[in-house]
Amino acid sequence: MFKQSRQKILVSIMAILICLFLGILIIIYASSFHDVADENYEMLERYAELYSLTEEEEYFGDLSGEDTPSEADDPRSETPTGDPAQPDNLPDSDIPDSRPEENDPPPESTPTFRLSTFYSVAISDDGEILQTENTNISYENEELEDIAAEIIQSRKNKGIHGNLIYYTMKKDGYTLVAFVDNTIMSESMSTLFHYTLIYGGAAIILIFFLSIFLAKKIVDPLEESYQSQKQFISDAGHELKTPIAVINTSAELLSRELGENTWLANIQYENDHMGALVTQMLELARTENTVPPMERLDFSRLAAGEALPFESIAFEKGLRLVYRITEDIQVQGNAAQLRQLISILLDNALHHCTVNGEIGFSLCAERNTASLSVANDGEEIPPESRDKIFERFYRGDSARNSEDKRYGLGLAIARAIVSAHHGNIEVLCHDGKVEFTVTIPVLK
Repeated sequence: MFKQSRQKILVSIMAILICLFLGILIIIYASSFHDVADENYEMLERYAELYSLTEEEEYFGDLSGEDTPSEADDPRSETPTGDPAQPDNLPDSDIPDSRPEENDPPPESTPTFRLSTFYSVAISDDGEILQTENTNISYENEELEDIAAEIIQSRKNKGIHGNLIYYTMKKDGYTLVAFVDNTIMSESMSTLFHYTLIYGGAAIILIFFLSIFLAKKIVDPLEESYQSQKQFISDAGHELKTPIAVINTSAELLSRELGENTWLANIQYENDHMGALVTQMLELARTENTVPPMERLDFSRLAAGEALPFESIAFEKGLRLVYRITEDIQVQGNAAQLRQLISILLDNALHHCTVNGEIGFSLCAERNTASLSVANDGEEIPPESRDKIFERFYRGDSARNSEDKRYGLGLAIARAIVSAHHGNIEVLCHDGKVEFTVTIPVLK
């Protein structure tokens, strides 16, 4: 049980960390890729805006280090005399300054723009190649032209083709397809992803061993407390056996001398209850603390033999016991414990079954397990109590008011037996029935 608790803690910690790591990795990679791609698209858009078939050298001379026309030489910068938009009699301070701020340079003047490798293909509306700009030997002109024609046919404005990021712009009488080499960005992102995986994986491995240590530290005090509790139950049971036996013998001798006596009868009745409780406590301690010898068993034959005596008990109570057992189901188990398991479940069903109700007992093979089911007509168990009924000394309200010798240990013993056989036990409530299901691995 505690080994499973350690494993659950370890799995929970590692699952959270791995999900967190993958989430951070995806966010970093996606945001970095998105930022770089946006920057490339902005550069391509600016490149396309500056592009001109007739004045290409004028617009791109600055990219190769050549001097560009100054603002004074640009006729477009002159303001006609007498322009009403700019009266001569206005002071200089009142004339709006349309020049860009010094701290906000145009994209084409940035180092990234200057160091980027651009390609372009201008294609007329008739599909004729007007001009191809290729400043690198990585791609042939014909290859770029084929890619550009394919992009125009796809009607996509921008995107990625291999190691090229492209952007298309409609110009006067032609379409420009501009490219920028994406190789450096791809390698940078691959390097980022690679090192993040390496260092992240190393961190997860270190945290894995730390989680093992933490899980052990968390569970160890609980395990020690649980072991102390089991040891106390075992020791108390053995210590109580002797005085119970002495009281029983003394009461029996007194009854012979005094005859029928109400007070003596009460002593004997309560002593019997105490004896039954101690017996169940010792049985639970023995089941939980020892590993029973296992052997190959015919579970079908064992179940049929154990269920048979309960037919008469059910008949006396006005109940019907219906069982269906598949033959030749072989398991590796302890015969005494499996008989006790069946007895506990059938006895529990008989006790809680409604008047004139039915008890169903079945055993069948499902995949690689033997499925044992005991169902009875009865009041539904509240959902909050379904996990608690397998705990020691837990009893529902109806059981607490009962005069039977029941102390909430039967189902705890059943769970211990199932756990020793590497199986699982659970309770289900459906269609007015309460069903206990046990699954145990079968032998092939």
